[in-house]
Amino acid sequence: MATVIAHSLFSEFDINLFKSGKHFRLYEKFGSHPLKLDGELGTYFAVWAPGAKQVSVVGDFNHWQDGEHQLQVRWDGSGIWEGFIPKLSKGSLYKYKIHSNHNNIITEKADPYARYCEHPPNTASVIWEDDYTWKDKSWLKKRKKHNALNAPFSVYEVHLASWKKKIEEDRSLTYVELADELVSYVKEMGFTHVELMPIMEYPYNPSWGYQITGYFAPTARFGNPEEFKFLVDELHQNDIGIILDWVPSHFPEDRHGLGYFDGTHLYEHPDPKKGYHPDWKSLIFNYNRNEVRAFLISNALFWLEQFHIDGLRVDAVASIIYLDYSRDEGEWEPNKFGENKNLEAISFLEELNKEIYASFPDVQSIAEESTAFPGVSKPVFMGGLGFGMKWMMGWMHDTLQYFSKEPIYRKYHHNDISFSLTYVFTENFMLPLSHDEVVYGKRSILGRMPGDEWQRFANLRLLYAYMFMHPGAKLLFQGCEFGQSEEWDYQNSLDWHLLEYAPHKGIMELIKNLNKLYRKEPALYEKQFVQEGFEWIDYDDAENSVLSFIRKGDKAEDKLIIVCNLTPTAHHNYKIGVPKAGKLREIFNSDHKKFYGTGDYKNATITTTDEPWHSQKYSADLKLPPLALVAFNYIV
Repeated sequence: MATVIAHSLFSEFDINLFKSGKHFRLYEKFGSHPLKLDGELGTYFAVWAPGAKQVSVVGDFNHWQDGEHQLQVRWDGSGIWEGFIPKLSKGSLYKYKIHSNHNNIITEKADPYARYCEHPPNTASVIWEDDYTWKDKSWLKKRKKHNALNAPFSVYEVHLASWKKKIEEDRSLTYVELADELVSYVKEMGFTHVELMPIMEYPYNPSWGYQITGYFAPTARFGNPEEFKFLVDELHQNDIGIILDWVPSHFPEDRHGLGYFDGTHLYEHPDPKKGYHPDWKSLIFNYNRNEVRAFLISNALFWLEQFHIDGLRVDAVASIIYLDYSRDEGEWEPNKFGENKNLEAISFLEELNKEIYASFPDVQSIAEESTAFPGVSKPVFMGGLGFGMKWMMGWMHDTLQYFSKEPIYRKYHHNDISFSLTYVFTENFMLPLSHDEVVYGKRSILGRMPGDEWQRFANLRLLYAYMFMHPGAKLLFQGCEFGQSEEWDYQNSLDWHLLEYAPHKGIMELIKNLNKLYRKEPALYEKQFVQEGFEWIDYDDAENSVLSFIRKGDKAEDKLIIVCNLTPTAHHNYKIGVPKAGKLREIFNSDHKKFYGTGDYKNATITTTDEPWHSQKYSADLKLPPLALVAFNYIV
């Protein structure tokens, strides 16, 4: 047997924290760590496998031979196997060969804490040593201001493999190429943040990254970890924040992954009613096991600390917190109170968010949670789950359903478009038009719009304008910003050639202008999560399918008047109530010619009248373009 030298990075304090589920920097201890021991260079390995009777490191350095480099189990009952192998350095491939105490099962696993992995479909872990020098100090100093709840928050959601491809080479862009092309594009479009669909290593392309095997490794599909850091650095140096999709809800059954790791249910819950996801054919983490909770929380903090990530969007929260999620009667068991809530999972999420904000108070954690579970974005000390924001799935569903209707029928569904304002301030909501809305036969967002070509694009412009004027943060999936015609295809590039056509170019110009307006007008962001930032003028004009409301900033003079005309019928003298006397100036019109609108209904400066209207003391007569939104401010 080759030499494995006894060595440990764990103190007794580390072990006690790990066992109690309170060690949240486990990546500093577990995994493979190149270091010098007694003057000799090599690599230290540590892996958690309490069900094992033997653990060996196998790799390209020992011809993948079992037993050549056996690790030693710690004496303290922690289940940690560890040791130092001389002469091993950055770039070597390895796995753990684990002989289980359970039915003599032998598994060969990738390192759960590996910092780098082989390019799929290969599955080995790679010894990696970090030597990246960051240049984003300026961003980190001001990040709190950019990530605040009273700051503009406009997110561009991206799937790196399909955003843009090198067609002639039939490949996706690398991290380094994205640091040029994606960064410059996002900056030009005016988005404040990008959100990347999961970039942690995953084996199966059609999972889009949501079934992870390498939780601590950026996927090798686009480059190495330093190159991913370079992409993050470039975003920050251009004042763009970066959010990562993070998946603590489930993991795949791939043989090299976390499932049945040491021949036992180590990471997954042993009861299939809690440990197996019927929809995704995947395994569910055991949130009741201390070491698993520490693994997950350590992973969240790892990306925030080591990669300077500005936020985590937590996937499928509803599937975590409900015992009966996607299960029929008899396929789940109630908790001790007879309810369908997973108390251990809820406790995990609360602890996760407390640790995130304690360590990184200037980041955001964002929940993709599709139910009416209360207090998702309320602090834990107030009885909430502790997230900073929550996706507003109800707004997305109602709005897309409304806009898919022919305008002639919209007056019968007027409540669908205004209903979101009855509950928008119960959470810190982000309005998502995400990848989930443009797959599986749902069509593209443009593809849902009714009418002839002009009306379809006018409807899309109106939808986006309404989204940006509605309270809440914003999220738009790649391709939506120029009116992608077809559904998203993860295997192919976006249809960038569409920008040769005026209607699509008009949509892009609209999004640029909306992002610019959102950043410029305090009334659109300073109070985007509180009731004081919004006031209806009239939500009841179903006959004309017109909505009008006021958005407000911190200062009394920061007020915007917003009017949406949701049919193709133009109005030349549409009276609305306004809060004070003065002159109104049109600052946005989605029917502008540069957006491929008619350009025929621009409002000149409007002087208010003393005639009370809509419960307001004053009123104004406006031109309302067809299928358009217009916004006004007061001339000071």
